[in-house]
Amino acid sequence: MGAEDNLRTVEALYAALDRGDGEAMAGLYAPQATFTDPVFVGLSDGEPGDMWRMLTARAQDMSVELVGRDAEDDRGTAHWVARYTFGRTGRPVVNDVRSVFRFDGTGRIVDQQDDFDFWRWARQALGRSGLLLGWTPVLQHRVRDRARAGLEAFRNH
Repeated sequence: MGAEDNLRTVEALYAALDRGDGEAMAGLYAPQATFTDPVFVGLSDGEPGDMWRMLTARAQDMSVELVGRDAEDDRGTAHWVARYTFGRTGRPVVNDVRSVFRFDGTGRIVDQQDDFDFWRWARQALGRSGLLLGWTPVLQHRVRDRARAGLEAFRNH
């Protein structure tokens, strides 16, 4: 397995996200995989797959565009844009995300680090409170805590 296999994994991940297939996404991660982004921090032990299962189950109108991608023998990157309605507020969101991956020797993801502008996301998803407080650690921690609680509830259902 090499760069081409890893590139196919990246492409398959975002194609599955675009069609709302969290199960297919989860299957692209190694059992020991880790995941971190500005909202879901330090996921491990099957949590990355469950996060995607949860997010795709809740998404009503998500579309994803894979803008760019690259891969080597054990690493890869992606630039992708997600468009969706944030369920809690009903507000439209366009989230521009950069991902960095590490792969095992079989083309499965062992680590994913996503980065996006949290304040920009908060302004869109949360409206006025996101505009005023999205740059503060207080709001970031509240959003993270709510996301973590949602994931735990999803895993325990």
